[in-house]
Amino acid sequence: MNNTQVDLACLGTCNIDFISQVPFFASSEEEVNVKKLHISLGGSAFNFATRISSLGIKTGILARVGKDYFGELFLSKLKLLKIDISRVLAIGNNTGMAFINVNEEAEKSIYSSPGANASFKLEKGDIEFINNSKLLHLTGMYCEVAEEASKHAEKLSFNPGPLMSSFGIKTLKNTLQRTEILFLNQKEVSLLTGMNWDEGSFSLVDMGIPMVAVTLGAEGARLYTEEGMIFSPANKVYAVDTTGAGDNFAAGFIKSYIHGEKHEDCLNHANYTASLAVGKMGGTFAGKIDFK
Repeated sequence: MNNTQVDLACLGTCNIDFISQVPFFASSEEEVNVKKLHISLGGSAFNFATRISSLGIKTGILARVGKDYFGELFLSKLKLLKIDISRVLAIGNNTGMAFINVNEEAEKSIYSSPGANASFKLEKGDIEFINNSKLLHLTGMYCEVAEEASKHAEKLSFNPGPLMSSFGIKTLKNTLQRTEILFLNQKEVSLLTGMNWDEGSFSLVDMGIPMVAVTLGAEGARLYTEEGMIFSPANKVYAVDTTGAGDNFAAGFIKSYIHGEKHEDCLNHANYTASLAVGKMGGTFAGKIDFK
């Protein structure tokens, strides 16, 4: 039996990110020169776990990587950062990869090769690990895995991303009903609810989700609760690459939530954490943060 105890367990993807800075996106039969190429460890679970661990939260990660060079890189890096890797399993498939093109407006297009991520099946050891965690953060995983994992969480935060959001409320209903904090951007709210993002956010609260945090890009973020809506403006920064911004936002929010801080402070700290991530290429930023 796994008796490991962490403050937070994060279940999601680990990908090698190949990020290309380009002047514009290529159309059919068009060639575009890459201005800068950045290769880094990434994926929703890795981005989130490395950030929130750096904020002093005892963190474990549930993920699958390949039995290859990239898988070894993930395991060694996570271990170096003192993140619990007992449920990061190396399996036969290749480690997942994401090919990300970022234009001069920091907009991006992504082509993913899921690799080992697609073979994630919740095992007995994973369930025990979740049971021994105070909070489970679900991000970037498949609907079936997310629903099964959510059954075992003491508290649940959920960042479905665009792919899972596109399946809609009906498919994700059980997971959503167990969710305490839901993280979405404007587009994902509309994909999930079929409504405009503001109306859709309130509808998610009406279905029983206590906190719905919606990122608005350069404008900032909103938090919807039964008490109403709170707005936090974005920190003014020059955005280079928005890869992983949502993962960093969620990490900043949950760190403050775990420490019992007010909703306003949770939202402000989330915005600030995300602003540090977008000023550079890549979704991982694990340096120290002074929220004061």
